[in-house]
Amino acid sequence: MNRYIVTGGAGFIGSALVRGLLAQGGRVHVIDNLSTGNLDNLEDIADQITVHEFDICDYDRIAPVIAGAQRVFHLAALPSVPKSILDPVPSHQSNIDGTFNVFRAAAEGKVGRVVYAASSSAYGDTPALPKVETMTPQPKSPYALQKLVGEYYAAIFSECFNLETVSLRFFNVFGPRQDPTSVYSGVLSIFLTCLIERRSPTIFGDGEQSRDFTYVEDVVKLLLKASEARGVSGKVFNAGNGGRYTLNETWRLLQKLEGVNLPAQYGPPRAGDVRDSQADTTAAVQELRHAPQFTFEQGLRLTLDWYRADVARKQGRVAAGANLVS
Repeated sequence: MNRYIVTGGAGFIGSALVRGLLAQGGRVHVIDNLSTGNLDNLEDIADQITVHEFDICDYDRIAPVIAGAQRVFHLAALPSVPKSILDPVPSHQSNIDGTFNVFRAAAEGKVGRVVYAASSSAYGDTPALPKVETMTPQPKSPYALQKLVGEYYAAIFSECFNLETVSLRFFNVFGPRQDPTSVYSGVLSIFLTCLIERRSPTIFGDGEQSRDFTYVEDVVKLLLKASEARGVSGKVFNAGNGGRYTLNETWRLLQKLEGVNLPAQYGPPRAGDVRDSQADTTAAVQELRHAPQFTFEQGLRLTLDWYRADVARKQGRVAAGANLVS
């Protein structure tokens, strides 16, 4: 039986990938220090997987887990642009040193392939849209640079150490289990929480910045395809939908879906934020058979349904706890 490793498997993308791997069979091991992930994301499948609460910076611990795996999906990271500017040391350690450890352990442990979660932030603010993999990177933040270094290491390990690697530049991934209370949260998780709580969100900047929002299940399918495609080792692919929506458009759409009127508030732009982001998916379609199944609106509806159900679950737990105390 194939053995799969998912670093960052307790995060919202990682936990969705774990479910995708379980659906196709095999043993799944999660490596996660739980700094941004949450075991609640794996609660319903805990008896089907093995979780190792290790930090990817601890080579001696992760190397034996990784050794001999069929596939390693490296999603673990500290993903915040603002946090990487405020305090670049922790993200450097995780996103560069930790990533090197994963590739080193995979090469020495004769792993079949590593699929690396890169970032569209590597493009920076190049004016051309959509973003094509052949563009010269122009990272604007320590986080963007760190994720780009991971791509370069992936290519070097493919070239020099006979390790198959594929890098996927994630755009703005959203979906169930994304924590809106975390400093690492994406804007959509915050928007959806504001919608449920009937309060206005704060948009940093004028709201006309645009993003290629990609539903998490489409990203999971692409991760699985990237793990099996032939003739792609060492390459980088965009992992987006190919469209883009401004934050103002997105908030208007959400208000329309709910039938509410909650005008957004606006704050100053955040340092390191990219103005516009849109993926050219030609290479991923041709070489990885990328075929997104969810429109932006479909993804929003599914995610909103999950957030509502999650609020109800949490309220139920609180009520049950109060009953026990009384």
